[in-house]
Amino acid sequence: MLPETVRKRSTDLNDNLTMTTLEEGMKAPAFKGKDQNGNTLSLKDFAGKKLVLYFYPQDLTATCTVQACNLRDNFSVLREQGFEIVGVSPDDEAKHRKFSTRNQLPFPLIADTDHQLIDKYGVWGEKQLYGRKYMGLHRTTFVIDEKGIIRKIFRKPKSKQHAEEILAAMEETAHP
Repeated sequence: MLPETVRKRSTDLNDNLTMTTLEEGMKAPAFKGKDQNGNTLSLKDFAGKKLVLYFYPQDLTATCTVQACNLRDNFSVLREQGFEIVGVSPDDEAKHRKFSTRNQLPFPLIADTDHQLIDKYGVWGEKQLYGRKYMGLHRTTFVIDEKGIIRKIFRKPKSKQHAEEILAAMEETAHP
């Protein structure tokens, strides 16, 4: 079941929240949140490191699991290239813990039940499924460099090949 804030916001199509206005080359918004183990993480914790900050709609769903497992399966390759990975969804810490444990995820998942990060990064907006419009989280990934600059935004990541598309895009930007 979705947290109350998500259920409430999901029915309010007039709250003027739209997709991200962030662009590549901009400074990433500062954030702070708790992960599945109750640890507080912030953007400052990743200063001097490359960060894959990926937003996904919901734990324990098919596509979100495929995406998380792709990042898990390629975790060592991403780490070798200097990337840290952090997932964010509106689910709570307990649901994140279950999702992380079930799928043996080696990276933290921030519980953003109050939409602080989701709103800062502008990934909440109108969606449509089978003709029905509703408010929800748009699957989006931000690749942030060592200086806190957004280097790449994936607005529609390929869940089954997400790690591969991150590595390919970073290779392109390194050798234009």
